[in-house]
Amino acid sequence: MTAYDLFSHRGIRDVGIDELIRESGVAKATFYRHFASKDDLALAFLQRRDELWMMGSVVPEARSRAQQPEEQLLAIFDVYDEWFQHDDFEACSFVKVLLEMGASHPLGQASIEYLGKIRQQVRILAGEAGLRDPETFSRSWHILMKGCIISAAEGDLQAARRARRMAAWLIADHQPGA
Repeated sequence: MTAYDLFSHRGIRDVGIDELIRESGVAKATFYRHFASKDDLALAFLQRRDELWMMGSVVPEARSRAQQPEEQLLAIFDVYDEWFQHDDFEACSFVKVLLEMGASHPLGQASIEYLGKIRQQVRILAGEAGLRDPETFSRSWHILMKGCIISAAEGDLQAARRARRMAAWLIADHQPGA
């Protein structure tokens, strides 16, 4: 949990091994018995972030808020809106790590994979909603998701509400026959 908190609030490069060991209260040998490197620990952090947040919270919560797939898609932004209002909002770890480490770094590659899993969930909902071209739709939708997170990180606490309105337009644009 120590690494999770440190990495999610400060990023990967800003947190050193000595600090991780000190703050977690484990011996150096114990740390290295579980993780060969800080990158290995960071990969575990990204996996846990995915389990807790996107697949464990956002997607199930959005699905539980509405019966129809289109409304479930829009509910993603309702979940985001609540997240943005919390004092501990720290933006998207996957985007932060990707930008911090770069797309060619193993942690950047892992972030791209996790972002792809999120996009896959949107693609599934788009298919369930009968929208045209779920792949293109999910890529455009994902831009709205990431963009509103960045806007919220800049201080725009209404970003998810704005994105939700744009998302409704995107759904309308991908209706069959539109």
